[in-house]
Amino acid sequence: MGEGEKVKKEALAIIGKFQNLPHLVMFDLDYTLWPFYCECCDEDEKPYLYQDAKGILLAIKEKGIDVATASRSPTPEIAKIFLDKLGISCRGVKNGSD
Repeated sequence: MGEGEKVKKEALAIIGKFQNLPHLVMFDLDYTLWPFYCECCDEDEKPYLYQDAKGILLAIKEKGIDVATASRSPTPEIAKIFLDKLGISCRGVKNGSD
């Protein structure tokens, strides 16, 4: 079992302890899902997540909970490109200044 699957299994066990689950979980991007500010990156760079982030996201989605993202980044277009590159589909990137 890979590290991502192990994290997903642990996250599912924790989520399974609760009867009432939210309909939506929103994550900030910079220094929450990935360890950088996307405005300091070029869209051609290869983004990466914190080690446990993918497993947690997969567990949340498996439970039927929608995932959304929010960011105060002045470059939401780069954030969207990075999410696409990482294969993360969510309700959208909400820029905090909007």
